[in-house]
Amino acid sequence: MPSPSPDSQFIIGVDLGGTNVVVSAMSLDGSRLFGALSEPTLAVEGAEAVVTRMARMVNATIETTMKDAGVARSAFIGVGIGAPGTVDREKGLVLAAPNLKWYDFPLIERMTALTGLPVRIDNDANCATYGEWWLGAARGGVNVIGVTIGTGVGGGIIIDRHVYHGSSDAAGEIGHITIDLNGRRCGCGNYGCLEAYASGSAIAERAREALHNDESSVLPTLVGGDLSRITAAVVYKAAGEGDALALEIVRDTARYLGAGLANLLNVFNPDVVVIAGGVTQAGEALFGPLRTEVRRRAFKSVSDRCQIVPGTLPGTAGVVGAVASFISQTTGRPPA
Repeated sequence: MPSPSPDSQFIIGVDLGGTNVVVSAMSLDGSRLFGALSEPTLAVEGAEAVVTRMARMVNATIETTMKDAGVARSAFIGVGIGAPGTVDREKGLVLAAPNLKWYDFPLIERMTALTGLPVRIDNDANCATYGEWWLGAARGGVNVIGVTIGTGVGGGIIIDRHVYHGSSDAAGEIGHITIDLNGRRCGCGNYGCLEAYASGSAIAERAREALHNDESSVLPTLVGGDLSRITAAVVYKAAGEGDALALEIVRDTARYLGAGLANLLNVFNPDVVVIAGGVTQAGEALFGPLRTEVRRRAFKSVSDRCQIVPGTLPGTAGVVGAVASFISQTTGRPPA
């Protein structure tokens, strides 16, 4: 009997976030994507409740895909999960995910029991980077740096088409490289981390601080005078309207990111840097000065070879990368 074709076998991708869980089914060759279930994570209910909800979403996605793709349940060969925080892929543990309040949680064991399928896990930022490498903005790259910017700053490193995990599965914590020795306090407890300047929450905080000395900005108007409602997205909107203070915040963010990325370029010499997350809403107001700062700081032979691009898989990079990670961990090869 001939082996099933790659477009008729499916892997379930799960992007487990602090706010939402997203689940989709993807064919083994990446050509077909089904479903995009999204539900609140509700981490306050506890790990067991979250995992039970995830398993229900996985099974619902399987049922829907069976109908839409006309396949049997045997066509589903496994589940890949991108999880926040540090993970132990071999033992199947989420070692520490502070936003979820999970510590040493046996995610593979629980999900395997609830779904009856093989399960593989990886860090969510690694998955987002791998997704952009496989089917997104970094497609065709050999050595890739991924930066995910949201509440925090995450990252992933791909070397010779494989995700680089380091000696203890903790590589890629790009948000915690130091860009200012005596700088702002970071949530990790250190000072001067990139995340303390370039994360969405840091961008909003820097804008609120700057407003104390600027009465001409439209930012207060955009939030009805309640400065606590300022978010990075509000800053990007104001910058798009030409607000001088917002543009300055975006340019400063670009310089901070540029300094951090230049360090990474000089160390890893990638051919692509892909930046994903809400920060891409800023467009060329961010990417123009960011590329300039990288060229100013990185070796010319390094920066000339590297493209710095926004991600092209908003909302799906994590699930696509979780599928890619399952393939890589199962076969020992990157997805085709």
